[in-house]
Amino acid sequence: MRRALPQRGTQALAGLCLAALLAACSPSRLIESKDLLEDLAAGAGPSALKAETPAPSRAAVRFESEGRGHAGDLYRPGAGTAEAALVLVPGVSPAGKDDRRLVAFASALARVRFEVLVPDIENLRALKVGPEDAEPIADALSALTGAGKIDGAPIDGDDQPPRRKAGVIAVSYAAGPAVLAALRPALRERVAFLLLIGGYHDIEAVVTYFTTGFFRPEPGAPWRAGRPDPRAKWAFLESNLALIEDPADRAALGAIAQRKSRRPEAGIAELTDGLGPQGRSVIALLTNRDPAAVPALMDALPARIVADMRGLDLSARDLSALEAELILVHGRDDPVIPYSESEALAAAASRAEVSLTLLDNLPHVDLGTPGAGDALRLWSAAYKLLEERDSLGAEK
Repeated sequence: MRRALPQRGTQALAGLCLAALLAACSPSRLIESKDLLEDLAAGAGPSALKAETPAPSRAAVRFESEGRGHAGDLYRPGAGTAEAALVLVPGVSPAGKDDRRLVAFASALARVRFEVLVPDIENLRALKVGPEDAEPIADALSALTGAGKIDGAPIDGDDQPPRRKAGVIAVSYAAGPAVLAALRPALRERVAFLLLIGGYHDIEAVVTYFTTGFFRPEPGAPWRAGRPDPRAKWAFLESNLALIEDPADRAALGAIAQRKSRRPEAGIAELTDGLGPQGRSVIALLTNRDPAAVPALMDALPARIVADMRGLDLSARDLSALEAELILVHGRDDPVIPYSESEALAAAASRAEVSLTLLDNLPHVDLGTPGAGDALRLWSAAYKLLEERDSLGAEK
């Protein structure tokens, strides 16, 4: 059994790691990485980075590729030129691209000289994720790298050749469509990196976790109990209501989702008694506690839900085709998607260069108060992101 280090030992180890990091890295980039992390933690509040850099610009734009048009926001540094470009995918939120956390994130990235395109994705605003959400992400990448166009704001370097590559940042379930976009043959060489926070690999494993609370730390390992958020399964139900064809089942399931989202312990017997086959199949999955039963219960769901889930399942894709660098960040205490999913994603992307950062305190995608070890690991991940920026800047 591995013995835990005493507090002084942990601090000494962190100090040794920090010394190694400092010796191997650019001092200016290290300082910038620290400033970026502090700005992200501050949100819309004051920070050294905000004090030292002009406010970035934010412009509503239209971008298009292959005849498809989308709305979005383009963030650019307040002074000077951007060194690199990236697509920041909104999370599953009713506010979408206007979510205050996302706006603060995009603004922080622009302050460290990224040009940031945030697509407006209708599904994500409706609290849904589908395989079709890969399209606006792919089109945003094409627009940033010269294969499409952006209207509504001047693009950094209009008098220069278009950028050859850009990065992508996505969180949680949006990681699926982001990876699907990066896998498109026409884009593989255009995607420089994917930064995925709290992402996933196997949709079946994710459903098993939020319905039963169990996950496997590695393939074939014994089941391990976690602490999923009890509201996650009902959020899943609400996001899939439109795919229920029976109107009576759809209404009853909607009432169940609302009640359980407010009070997970609430009873629903009077709402389930009259359910038809579609509704019963959904409730059977969401009330199941046996992880071994999940595959069959998923297959029994309404066909449109099954098709959407299978379309988002990255474990069914050949991730060895990914050429982008993967920067993966996941919390061991994630209450929605177990950290083992980022480990599985790292293992599946066999040809990509992968940086995997596991944190003790990252409740899904909200940065908590990091201890010494987490702070050092986050610092390293931020450094890696800025290293990618500088590498792209050198290619312009």
